[in-house]
Amino acid sequence: MIQANDKDALRVVMRGYRSNSETTAFVPTLGNLHEGHLSLVRKAKEVADRVVVSIFVNPTQFDKAADLAAYPRTTDEDLTLLKNENIDLVFLPSAEDMYPKGSAARVEVDGISDILEGDSRPGHFSGVATIVAKLFNLVQPDYSIFGEKDFQQLMLIKRMEADLDFGIEIIAAPTAREENGLAMSSRNNYLDQQQRNQIAPGLFSAINYIKAAIKRGENDYLSLQNDAIANLNKQGFKADYIEIRNALDLSVAKPSDIKLVILASAWLGKARLIDNITVDIDATSNGTPTF
Repeated sequence: MIQANDKDALRVVMRGYRSNSETTAFVPTLGNLHEGHLSLVRKAKEVADRVVVSIFVNPTQFDKAADLAAYPRTTDEDLTLLKNENIDLVFLPSAEDMYPKGSAARVEVDGISDILEGDSRPGHFSGVATIVAKLFNLVQPDYSIFGEKDFQQLMLIKRMEADLDFGIEIIAAPTAREENGLAMSSRNNYLDQQQRNQIAPGLFSAINYIKAAIKRGENDYLSLQNDAIANLNKQGFKADYIEIRNALDLSVAKPSDIKLVILASAWLGKARLIDNITVDIDATSNGTPTF
């Protein structure tokens, strides 16, 4: 595994891959890797000759300085995991290398950046779009892998890639989950054992309950959302939002929509958890969902 610590070193290796006509799949991460990240790496290995992973705690996507400072840096452990996966290249830039003094350009994706997670975390998605655009320019991969757990982020990246003509195929990988249904996330490290094993899985249960209700034909989406929020709060969560949205554009869902996504965010102790699940409604059944 090659380790590149700055942009120039990265470019040298990438030029070598391209000169050999080798395809590349790219997995951008903030580090603190877990099985969910490794599932993205394994997907990347399926589709390309070479796999590149970046580890960079991007300061521009943190809306609070305290959260940036508290984000776990586990570089040695991360490198061991990546070596065990036999990836080809890991990119470990510094903040000074990625954002030289005087950097002012930012990427905005209108219509996606300021709702749901964007409303709760102002500036977050501008930071995400900016760093991913920079990494895409540096790596110039054929494919890039993103997890479906961050559904809104996945949509944002797909929109940005299409609008800015990067020529990269964005591949969505299924959400990796614990046996109890909890979506794997670095944020889970903030949970104590009881929270992680007994309470946190309730977030996935809540959105699954809504999905089942929609499949039964219920379409009072506001009531479903409000009931789920109330139930989560009774369990010990502090719900941020549960929203039923059109899965194609994240607009507020209407009963006539046939592709939906249920998105949820809730605090549990120090951890802010997010999750989602999609719902496909049979359009041939006159509005009555089928199992």
